[in-house]
Amino acid sequence: SPVPFTVQLHVSGDALLVVDGDDARREGLRSMLADRGYDVRASGEGAAAMTALASDAAALVLCAPTAVDGTGRNLVDALAIELPEVAVIVVTDDPDLDEVLEMLRLGASDYLTDVLADDERLVAAVEEALERTRLRSENSLVKLELEAANEQLQDYVDALQQDQRAGRQVQLGMLPPSPMKVDNLRLAHRIVPSLFLSGDFVDYFRLTERHLVFYIADVSGHGASSAFVTVLLKNFSRRLRREYRPRMLGEPGEILRWLNRELLESALDRHVTLFIGVVDTARQTLSCANAGHFPAPVLVTGSQARYLELKGKPLGLFEELRLASETVELPEEFTLALFSDGIFEVLAPESLAERETLLLGCVERCARETPGDLDALCGALGIEAAMDAPDDIACLQITRRA
Repeated sequence: SPVPFTVQLHVSGDALLVVDGDDARREGLRSMLADRGYDVRASGEGAAAMTALASDAAALVLCAPTAVDGTGRNLVDALAIELPEVAVIVVTDDPDLDEVLEMLRLGASDYLTDVLADDERLVAAVEEALERTRLRSENSLVKLELEAANEQLQDYVDALQQDQRAGRQVQLGMLPPSPMKVDNLRLAHRIVPSLFLSGDFVDYFRLTERHLVFYIADVSGHGASSAFVTVLLKNFSRRLRREYRPRMLGEPGEILRWLNRELLESALDRHVTLFIGVVDTARQTLSCANAGHFPAPVLVTGSQARYLELKGKPLGLFEELRLASETVELPEEFTLALFSDGIFEVLAPESLAERETLLLGCVERCARETPGDLDALCGALGIEAAMDAPDDIACLQITRRA
């Protein structure tokens, strides 16, 4: 076999290696490429060609069909195995169809004949091959960057989900027991978040020997920022137990005005709709106030179901907030059901009026057929604990039976 030689060419950071045993063609190629402004170096050792590639990688190799590496392998085959990122052009003056097909099969990207007769064709083939190499290199770099970015993003998502799961456990730990009995009242709740964390919150607790406080809250927005406000609500519940004033028991609007100031001072850029009630178990009354919460609670007494509609503005928006309180007589048996507005996202009717009618009837029917059973009520409304909720959904039910 002819002795291979190398010509190394650098063009804007690209390297070109030519391997051929024909001295005349070697010199002709070197001269043609030098005239085009390329820096050309040559060597007559085949083993040196692979060595040079290993130490100073090339973007393109031009070689004769008979060129071999130091072990006797065809150079096209050796490059395809050891340096697959390097493009190869086969050059010869004696073309053979079977040889052409074999070189292409081994990995050559092009096959040129009579290269010294047409320098424009040679340079065009070289530039085309170099451009393909550049594109492959850029694509490989982009792929590596995308893989690194995806890996970093996945790490971030995993860490975020781990944090949110931990936050969800903290949030669940802030909720009161469900169900819970206070005297002859039964309280139960369910919260279905649209994400890991929920901006809906409920709480209930005994404030005095005869007074039970409960509320349902809906924080604007979704996710961690809204869930953080629920932590403030829970802290406020604890403060209320220690610092309440007796007049608040009959005027829970005073409690909401206090909470409004707390939210404004926190400057969290979140507002809260909240319905609060205080049950006096001795007098059998419910004193309540509404800070823009919708829908209104549903009160079922006997065979009658109605919305407890009270006007009021959300908390955390207005410095001066007027919230009227109302007191309702409670019969021996009643059901009070409270929801966040996410409930309307899972009800079938299209109009809001129809959804309100459906909700009222569903609560009334369940209060009559399965009193105190929150699971039955949620099932009737299509609320599942593991559902993919379009919005946070909160349910709170308070019942009393003779």
